[in-house]
Amino acid sequence: MDRIRPYERNPAYWQYKGKPVLLLGGSVEDNLFQIPGLAEHLDLLKSVGGNYVRCTMSSRDEGNVWPFERNSDGKYDLNNPGGEFWRRFENFLKLTSQREIIVQIEVWATFDFYRDCWDANPFNPANNVNYTAGESKLPEKVSTHPTKCENPFFWSVPAEHNNEVVLKYQRAFVDKLLSISLAYGNVLYCMDNETSVTPEWGWYWSGYIKAAADKAGVEVHTTEMWDKWDLSHSQHDNTFDHPDIYSFVDVSQNNHNQGQVHWDNAQKQLKRVRDSGRLRPVNCVKTYGADTGRFGNDRDAQERFWRNIFGGISSCRFHRPNSGLGLSAKAQANIKSMRMITDEMDVFSCRPACNLLAPELRSKNEAYCMADPPRVYAIFFTDGGNVVLDVSATKGKALRIRWLDIASAKWHDAVTASPEEANIDVGSGGHLPDCYRFYKSGKLQLARPDGRMWAVLVRPVE
Repeated sequence: MDRIRPYERNPAYWQYKGKPVLLLGGSVEDNLFQIPGLAEHLDLLKSVGGNYVRCTMSSRDEGNVWPFERNSDGKYDLNNPGGEFWRRFENFLKLTSQREIIVQIEVWATFDFYRDCWDANPFNPANNVNYTAGESKLPEKVSTHPTKCENPFFWSVPAEHNNEVVLKYQRAFVDKLLSISLAYGNVLYCMDNETSVTPEWGWYWSGYIKAAADKAGVEVHTTEMWDKWDLSHSQHDNTFDHPDIYSFVDVSQNNHNQGQVHWDNAQKQLKRVRDSGRLRPVNCVKTYGADTGRFGNDRDAQERFWRNIFGGISSCRFHRPNSGLGLSAKAQANIKSMRMITDEMDVFSCRPACNLLAPELRSKNEAYCMADPPRVYAIFFTDGGNVVLDVSATKGKALRIRWLDIASAKWHDAVTASPEEANIDVGSGGHLPDCYRFYKSGKLQLARPDGRMWAVLVRPVE
């Protein structure tokens, strides 16, 4: 019961230490265990309500160490685990566990095995004393992008090349990882980062990890992360259609999309999971978007973060700079604001509910709703807006309306709307702290005349 696992009452979400948890995060790096000042960074995340980080088992950044020791001749020995690498990793799991922060590990850091990174990688036959290029059938140079799939390192598994020369050391790496990680209940396991290789690779490692966990008497949860941005691509079928292999789904690549398309694509796949008969958590460990990057701007990142959670996704983390907001001031404000509003409702009983927003008034990407009628309704406005919310399920009760300024992470004072009562006229377009035009015949009109991101919480007055 102390380990991370799907929530018993609603397996679309997670539970940890017996309680449901919504996973929110952001961090300065992907391979967070390799950074200096780790404890302070985790404390900052925790202080704004964050509880979720990513951990690629990567060594490609400046100042990183590799997972094997070097001999005096400068070559690595794959039979000799790197003391500093694994010390850093264990310290990271200890620090996150102490803070009840959930870690999503990516076992194979795809980009470490291509181009310049492969030149330095200990698994490269040019860099170790354990096998030659001829013995291992591995190249000493891989000049192409991982999407070209030109490193046979990822075809070693029995169902493909059955390359026991390489597989022996791959298993030893995973065994070492698990000898540390299985002792911690705050860990989720993703097989790869943005992979395009054979599905047999990930299926093999998922089974291998689960078998090791079974032997240790613990429960673990696994997934795969595919490269394609389109979640309807056949790559993703290898996760969606195999709940027996992968007990959760990661849809981070959808975060390359923008606006209404971003929402619609995710909703299609979330429905697919719901209709499958095997409800599972759907995670987003990477939310792209930053003015400094290539995958959308700061505004896109923040909108994606809110659409993900309001859309029923079980976790969301801002991607590292320069492609994401990391744990910047904007990321902190959004994490804090999301925690503020979701702490005021039972988010684990809510569903995406844009159908409750009158379609004739709502424009594309204007506002998104999640709700558990008649108990609670929440709406996210991307840039101000004006919508009509169907609250007929409340059967004419007075409603408490409370607006949250996302950028400042501050609540405005609540107002009460009585049924059949016209209220504040915002037609002039002036800034009003709490705005609604009418509550009549089960319809509540909510408006923000200013062009900022807002969230509003609506619930009956008991």
